[in-house]
Amino acid sequence: MNHQEQQLMVALIRNRCWAALATQGSEGPEASWVAYAPEPDFSGFLFHLSTLAAHTRNLLADPHAGLAISELEREGEDPQTLARVMIQGDMAVISRDSAAYLEATHCYQRQLPSSAPRFAFGDFLLFRLYPVTVRFVGGFARAYTLDSNGLRAAAQRGI
Repeated sequence: MNHQEQQLMVALIRNRCWAALATQGSEGPEASWVAYAPEPDFSGFLFHLSTLAAHTRNLLADPHAGLAISELEREGEDPQTLARVMIQGDMAVISRDSAAYLEATHCYQRQLPSSAPRFAFGDFLLFRLYPVTVRFVGGFARAYTLDSNGLRAAAQRGI
């Protein structure tokens, strides 16, 4: 993956906030749309999710998850040429009484300020996705696999 493609991947992750989340439900895989906030170094991705949602219950039962982020479609262009990144990893709830919760809350709300009122809701949990494997597709025939170290390195170089 060259520097230009790393920059494209980093920009894609940082400039979007709405992505598809894949979880494992009792009947099989389930996908849903969620808001996310990447930590600055991409060591984690933050989610503020309601326990009323199926994806949250799925994550509490099985923390393995996938996140898919894509460029927006452009009219008249082949969608298979869109840049996209798929992040596989493990989710963990960040305890409300931990120092990490306050830091993660600030990070999430800095990127998604309209989410602040929901932090007062008792049914919401703050999750952190720890990336394990990352698959970046920069367009047709331009695909790369990274681990969490490669993702963090790209975040540093792609600033």
